[in-house]
Amino acid sequence: MKGLSRLAFAVLCLALFSLPGLAQKNKFVGVKGKEVVYPDGRPFIMRGTNLGNWLVPEGYMFGFKSTNSPRNIDEAISELVGPDEARRFWQGFLKEYIRYDDIRYLKSTGMNSIRIPFHYKLFTNEHYLGGNDPERGFRLLDSLIEWCRREQLYLLLDMHCAPGGQTGDNIDDSYGYPFLFDSRESRELTIGIWKRIAARYSNEPVIMGYDLLNEPIAHYFDSSHFNPLLEPFYEEITKAVRSVDKNHLVFLGGAQWDSNFGPFGKPFDDKLVYTFHKYWTDTTQDVIQQYLDFRDRHNVPIYVGETGENTDEWVGAFRRLMEKHRIGWHFWPYKKMKNTRGIVDYPQPEGFEQIIEYTEKPRSSFEQVRKAAPADRQKILQILNEVLRLCRYENCRPNKGYIEALGLTAKPI
Repeated sequence: MKGLSRLAFAVLCLALFSLPGLAQKNKFVGVKGKEVVYPDGRPFIMRGTNLGNWLVPEGYMFGFKSTNSPRNIDEAISELVGPDEARRFWQGFLKEYIRYDDIRYLKSTGMNSIRIPFHYKLFTNEHYLGGNDPERGFRLLDSLIEWCRREQLYLLLDMHCAPGGQTGDNIDDSYGYPFLFDSRESRELTIGIWKRIAARYSNEPVIMGYDLLNEPIAHYFDSSHFNPLLEPFYEEITKAVRSVDKNHLVFLGGAQWDSNFGPFGKPFDDKLVYTFHKYWTDTTQDVIQQYLDFRDRHNVPIYVGETGENTDEWVGAFRRLMEKHRIGWHFWPYKKMKNTRGIVDYPQPEGFEQIIEYTEKPRSSFEQVRKAAPADRQKILQILNEVLRLCRYENCRPNKGYIEALGLTAKPI
């Protein structure tokens, strides 16, 4: 009788865990009505930051103005020190800018998740930041995932720069127009990259989901042409993702810089989260009312993927507004050079003004490039190497006011 009881118990366990997806579903962040939920079903309100500038450098985070996209920045550095040294700089930058210590620090403040912007070129053989290995993106993400696993931080993957450009500005490293939506080739490449990512990480519970396109369709362009193309393309990507990964959430950003939910109809998947971005607005409910109405109308979660870049007072007020309405958030960004509007900043190297000045000089012809050239290229190289040293975690400075405005704990480095 005792042996039979054990056998019966074993058979029961086998039957339970043989049910399709039962064990897997209980490992992943999910959705329940208007809420994102932990694997055990408890509400999960995201509280964290974006690892901006690491895999997608932005000029303003270095103090540049017109030299603002990854391609523009790489071109300027290559002109200053040559392509070989530029390659070595970027390889060092990818290694030093975000490390395990950074992730451990973010966890110590009380965050529960982070969003990681990435460039599609990290998954192709196109030249980008000193390399052209299509597996490089996976190696970078694998390390980040391991660090987040150790610190129990959830991770959201964000395609910040899509093939052809989804935004049409510096933030997507495009050629000034959202060519993605008019190019079948670029759309297929986007779909293929997301499918590869989803296949690799389909069983990784630290990843909570995939933010398919960051801030699509800038307001400069014909919304009557582009907006109707957005949701159908999201459906195409999601269909490819679901063919290899039924576990993770899919995040859909609105048109016009993730601000306009007008192009969205009835949800087409049961694990969708709709994301909006807000910068430099009032901190009153009317600013987010359209998103609250959308949430109520469709019974789906909403979340703010980027906000911040403002005073500590504004950051605190907007964070409280989000939490009043049970909206998760990832404030932008984690780290910048000599700028306190983020979680931490690091010192500007002595002499870096020479590089900033160079980027502002006319360089549209080879003659202008020659005239703008520095007198001492070796000195410029030393300054760039100092960037790699100073950006490391141990040289960063917590921005106490910003961190506390987020309701987090400002711990020393």
